[in-house]
Amino acid sequence: MTPRKKLEGLVAATITPMTPDGQINLLVIRQYVDYLVNEQNVKNVFVNGTTGEGLSLSIQERKQLAEEWMCQGKDKLDHVIIHVGALNLPECQELARHAAAIGAGGIAVIAPFFFKPTNKDELVAFLQKIASEAPEVPFYYYHIPPLTGVKIRVEELLDGIKAQIPTFQGVKFSDTDLLDLAQCINKNETGEFEFLYGVDEQLLGALAVGANGAVGSTYNYLGRQTNLMLQAFAKPDLALAQKYQFLTGEFLNFVIKLGFGVAQTKAVMTFVSGIPMGPPRLPLVDASSEFIVKAKAKLDSIVWPHGD
Repeated sequence: MTPRKKLEGLVAATITPMTPDGQINLLVIRQYVDYLVNEQNVKNVFVNGTTGEGLSLSIQERKQLAEEWMCQGKDKLDHVIIHVGALNLPECQELARHAAAIGAGGIAVIAPFFFKPTNKDELVAFLQKIASEAPEVPFYYYHIPPLTGVKIRVEELLDGIKAQIPTFQGVKFSDTDLLDLAQCINKNETGEFEFLYGVDEQLLGALAVGANGAVGSTYNYLGRQTNLMLQAFAKPDLALAQKYQFLTGEFLNFVIKLGFGVAQTKAVMTFVSGIPMGPPRLPLVDASSEFIVKAKAKLDSIVWPHGD
């Protein structure tokens, strides 16, 4: 059995393409894979997460998407991580078994956010019941307290977690608490865990405290520029890395003020890539034409270092 390749660098949080009438559009996934690999130099994906509207999809739709990404990504992508979190344990377990059956490179689980775990033990018990359904698949905890309201610190969660979840591989850390992230990395002396940062506009700060890479929506359309930031940071050429981070932040700061979420991300990806991402699913509503005009003009106006 070949050793598993470490998950590092950029991971695109994939968008779920939809037809104009709101059905998932599997027909463009092949084009989407080729675009990420050839145009953005991104070879890892995180499927059915927040950006992919995973919690707004049916179990069957999530399985179909996972299968299509696995199929089209074969021999092109390095890692396909499938988010299998849901509000109830049986669905999470069903999705975990399915991900294992199709050969996913990893599974990730968000904390349940209606009936919430109130402490580490409750959260770990929930995660363990899911991970055990895919005993050969690397397991990631998807930490996103701004959306779940579950604010159990990851540093606390890590203590003894490998004994309870042998497949535990790391964390998708989508929070601005860099102190918590830094403490996790400080504890990870052997490097057995992977910490992937999920707040795109603060990635450089996370890299500085030792994050392995990042999972985010902007890597769908700014992957090439962010990869150049990673290269600059590794040199190290901090001034150049800062320039890339500041320009990404300039764009995100602009669109956040206009109202920026999954629907708007779909619109940006559509005009940058030329691949139709379609509308979001209700209760989200389409990006306005005014947003699209302003966002496109702003992105076109940014002058990247060396003309990138």
